[in-house]
Amino acid sequence: MSKTNLNADLIRDVCRYVEDHSEEALTLAELAARASMSRFHFARTFKRVVGVTPKQYLATVRLRKLKDGLGRAKPIDAAAHDAGYGSTSRIYENAASNLGMTPRQYRRGGVGVTISYASFPTPLGIMTIGATDRGVCFVGFGETRDEPLAQLRREYREARIEAMREPYHPHFRVWIDAIARYLDGAGPSPDLPLDIRATAFQMRVWKYLQTIPPGDVESYAEVAAAIGAQNAARAVAQACARNPAALLIPCHRVIRGSGELGGYRWGLARKRGLIEMERAAKSSDRAPALQHK
Repeated sequence: MSKTNLNADLIRDVCRYVEDHSEEALTLAELAARASMSRFHFARTFKRVVGVTPKQYLATVRLRKLKDGLGRAKPIDAAAHDAGYGSTSRIYENAASNLGMTPRQYRRGGVGVTISYASFPTPLGIMTIGATDRGVCFVGFGETRDEPLAQLRREYREARIEAMREPYHPHFRVWIDAIARYLDGAGPSPDLPLDIRATAFQMRVWKYLQTIPPGDVESYAEVAAAIGAQNAARAVAQACARNPAALLIPCHRVIRGSGELGGYRWGLARKRGLIEMERAAKSSDRAPALQHK
C-alpha cells in the first residue's frame, strides 16, 4: 500500500472515531495521536483528504446529530447534549454560520426565516435565486417561473418567501450580476457567500466540487475517492442531487465513470450546456452563448 493510501485510510479511521465520539471534548493532539502523526502533518493531511479541517469536520458531525435530534422532535436541550454541545448557548452563538437559522427555526422547517428571491430569463431557462441576509440559499432553473419557485418553497417549506423588491439590495445585485456574467461566458465561476444546510458528508462533497476547475469533469467514483470515501460513489451522486445551489456548487462537473452525463437536478440539457460553455471558455477570451438544447 502506498503512503498516500495509508494516510487516507488513517484519516478515514479518525473520521469514524469522530463520528462515534463527537459528544466528547476531542482535541487536535488526541486525533493526531490516533493517526500516529504530528499535529501539523495530521491537520494538513486531514484537510487534503477530507476537504475541511478537523475542527470543521467535528462541527459538521455535531451539527448533523443536532439536526437529526431536532428533526425527531427532541427537546433542544436534549438534542444539544446528544450532539456533543456543552450548552444550548453554544448553538445559538453559531446559528448563523452553522444552521443559517436557530435550532428552533430549523426544526420547524425554517419558520421565522425570510428568503428573498428573484427570477430571470437565461439561456438555460428561467433562473431563480433565493437569498437570506447572510448569503445565497438557492439557485435553480425551470421552463417557467413557477418551477424553480416551487422547488425553493419545498426546500424551505416554512420560511417566509417573498419576491425581492426593486431596486435590489446592492449585495443581491452583485450576486445576480456575477451569475449572469458566468452564464454569458464573460466571467469566472461565481464565488458567492452561501447560506445552505448540509450534512457532514454533503459538505465534504460540495466543498470538493468547488475545487474542480471549470470545463473539467470527474466521475462520482473519483469524487468519492478524492474525499476519502472510495465506496461511496452512490452517496456522492445523492449529495449532488440534493444540491440546492446550482452553479455555485458545480455538481454539473460530475459524470458517470462511463462518460455518460448521469443525472442532474435541473435537467441533462442544462448540464451538457454548462460543461460545453466552460470548455469553450478555456479556449477563448469569451465563450459563446449557452444553448438550451
